[in-house]
This record gives sequence, C-alpha cells and structure tokens, in this order.
Amino acid sequence: MIHEIQEGYVKTETHQGVTTIEFFHPRGNSLPYKILDELAKSIHIAGHDDDCKVIVIRSAGSNLFCSGASFDELAAIKTEAEGAHFFSGFANIINAMRKCPKIVIARVHGKCIGGGVGLVAACDYAIAVSGADVKLSELAIGIGPFVVGPVIERKINISAFSQLAIDAISWRSCDWAKRRNLYAELHPDIASLDEAVLKLSTFLTHANPEAVAVLKKDFWKGTDHWDEFLHERAAISGRLILSEFSKSAIEQFKQKMAAKDKQPLIDK
Repeated sequence: MIHEIQEGYVKTETHQGVTTIEFFHPRGNSLPYKILDELAKSIHIAGHDDDCKVIVIRSAGSNLFCSGASFDELAAIKTEAEGAHFFSGFANIINAMRKCPKIVIARVHGKCIGGGVGLVAACDYAIAVSGADVKLSELAIGIGPFVVGPVIERKINISAFSQLAIDAISWRSCDWAKRRNLYAELHPDIASLDEAVLKLSTFLTHANPEAVAVLKKDFWKGTDHWDEFLHERAAISGRLILSEFSKSAIEQFKQKMAAKDKQPLIDK
C-alpha cells in the first residue's frame, strides 16, 4: 500500500512476516505533517496485523535518512494551535512505536537531523551504515527538541542528549552515535547494512509473539504517561516556533536552501 503525500509518500509492504514501512520526501526526506500522520497510522496498523511479526522503518533515496521537520510547514504555522498540531505528529509516531507489540527496526542509510534522530531513537533496534552522522538542529531555529528529546534521552542518556541539544550546529559521527547506543549496529556499506537488517528481521519472524510483546512492555517501562506528556511538549514547540527568532531563522534557512538549487541546507 502506498500513500502519496506532497511529492513524497509512505509505502507499506509485508513479505513473510516482515512489514517494511518506507517514507520519502524530495526535500531531504523531511517530514511534513501528512507523512508524520501516515507513518504513525502505518505503525499502528502493522502492530495489530497478525501477518506482521516485525516492522522495518526505512527511507528512500541515497543520502539523508531523515532531515526532520518540514521547513515549509514550519514557516506556514500562524497560531499556537497550528504549531501544537504539527509537532504532535512526532508525538504520535513515538507513541505508536511505544505501544506497538512488535519489534521496530530502523534501517538508517544516511544522516539524521532533528526529528529524524527522534525517529531512530524511538525504534527498538537501529542498524546504520557508516556515514550516518547525527545532529539536533532545533536550538538553531529558536525551539528545542522538546517532543523527541525524551525518547532520545531515554536511549542515549542525559549527558549525550544534552551535548546534541546544546551544540545544535555540529554533527556527531556515526561512531559517536554507536558508542552512545543510538545505533545497535554500524556497517561499512549498504550491502552489509541490508544483510544485517534481513538477518535480524528474519530471526524475529520466528520469535514467540507473546514473548516479544512482553519484552516491548519492559523496554518502555515508565512511559505510560507519554500520550499526554509528549503532546504537552508539542505545545511548547508550537508556541516557540511563532517567535520572531524562529521566524527569522527559518526564513534564512529557506533562502539558503533556494540558493543551493533547493537542496536542504542541513544536507550540506
């Protein structure tokens, strides 16, 4: 099944117990709200599909895994309610993965920025390729990683998270991300990345579904309040994105993107 969205899409396919959810957007695999919404819905549906034993999240293209929030949609936000609604898209994805009774594997074939780092952190197991560096750029545009922050902190600890959040203009290497447990595995090329994803996902199709479901609950222990908590955090970002600082920063980013043949600045 494929849902085309604003030049991008979310595509879901299930083969031999493995459900692959692939997303794409021409602006660096950025995430407009409709893609966020379709991803959350697809994860929820797969989690309740008896034919699905394990979920693999991947993106298309050959460069960025995900560049985070759509700058076009950020620039279009006019009210706090609109802002909270947009950022709730990230909350919905995290909560969908949190409550999904299946293991969710991230196939990370390129760099991750902002909300893309949160997407990876919310997966149960992330397998990445060399060069899949990470950056949390939110502070550079006047907000902060308030929605994705809790799930990143949970995965890599408060010290490593604070480094990412504070130094919003610098990349952290894929090796750094592996040492901090954002990535469970790091592979030298795409071929070995895909081999590792296939090996693990195939094994999990034969695992006891009841045992997996109990493990998932254990993994996410202490997060039962996140349905409300993450939406409260979305409201914070929704308010801050309306500041003059944020509006000016986003406009500067968009101008630079346009000057570089409309390629995402964060991909440079």
